Amino acid sequence: MDWRQLWEIMSAPDNVPIIALIPLLAFYIFLAGRQAHANDLLIEQLEGDAALAKTHHRKAWPFKPGWQKEIHVWPFLLRVEFLAAIIVTIILMVWSITLNAPLEEPANPNLTMNPAKAPWYFLGLQEMLVYFDPWIAGVVMPTLIIFGLMVIPYIDTNPLGAGYYTWKQRKFEISTFLFGFIVLWVSMITIGTFIRGPGWQWFWPGQTWDHNRQIYEVNRDLPDIFGITSNLGKAIFGAVVVGGFFAIGGFLMHALYRRYNAKNYQRKSLLQYSILMVFFLTMIGLPIKMLLRLMFHIKYVWITPWFNV
Repeated sequence: MDWRQLWEIMSAPDNVPIIALIPLLAFYIFLAGRQAHANDLLIEQLEGDAALAKTHHRKAWPFKPGWQKEIHVWPFLLRVEFLAAIIVTIILMVWSITLNAPLEEPANPNLTMNPAKAPWYFLGLQEMLVYFDPWIAGVVMPTLIIFGLMVIPYIDTNPLGAGYYTWKQRKFEISTFLFGFIVLWVSMITIGTFIRGPGWQWFWPGQTWDHNRQIYEVNRDLPDIFGITSNLGKAIFGAVVVGGFFAIGGFLMHALYRRYNAKNYQRKSLLQYSILMVFFLTMIGLPIKMLLRLMFHIKYVWITPWFNV
């Protein structure tokens, strides 16, 4: 095991943001969770006190007697923002002085880098190219991410948890965001940075990046496992599998959501609820497709003359 190579990868100037991202992300999740826990305890206290329960602060806005109801922009907010700007400026100055910019020689069409990696913030998309066709990984998925963020205000009918941290009042929303951002996006960036080596092959931490490494893995399509060889049969079989995933997954998610989010379910219209389920199941389908490729070497599930999934 060559751990020196792992250190070289971690200490590369263009990988420093990833090293800083992981502990900072963990810290702010802990900070938000601690504040959410404090607010949840306060909400329980307000709900359990008959006198305090008569106020409008019972659920919509956690509040204790004696707390200042308004925080003025000046001097409180601007003072904090000014200090934060100074601190960030100092960090960027020290960063630019101590680390060399990751600039290399001009591009040479006769000599391709191996591995050729995108900037760290695009490595998630590059990693998705392993599991999907380029038009899905590079066009459809980013478009769905953008539209998914745009429809959040429309499909989020939960009136609680607006303007303050809380976990108990927004379990589904917070869990969905953490799954999509951390489990999918940040994890794929980490894999693309530290795990993918020459030839975009999988190298565990500590393994030497051998440019002459050969991996004899036979990728197959899901219809091949069931002995389906005709193009029409593969198209029909894939459509049934993908449709079954959305049908069965939608039924299970509907049962769970209706049971544990009954009030939010009643607030949603049919269009809002349908959009929510489509985006959620599509997000769940991404790690399922990744596991099929990594564990069972299944390249495609649905094969047609026009597209492959």
